[in-house]
Amino acid sequence: MAIVRLFAILREIAGETHVQADGASVGDVVRALCDRYGPRFTSIAERSTVVMDGEPASLDTPVAGSEELAILPPVSGG
Repeated sequence: MAIVRLFAILREIAGETHVQADGASVGDVVRALCDRYGPRFTSIAERSTVVMDGEPASLDTPVAGSEELAILPPVSGG
């Protein structure tokens, strides 16, 4: 089971800073969290960057279960 760190609005939606989710790939883990937290989380997570153990990861990157993932939502500035 991967540990996932959530930031900004994703953290607010989930109500937690760290969550756990199963999946064979980064995409599977993200989809599991989207199913858990609903459409608002999904719409943001789909546009987010995922980092695994400090390195950028694609959705098809394999997950063995002991990794730490971070989902970084897009930011806006002004």
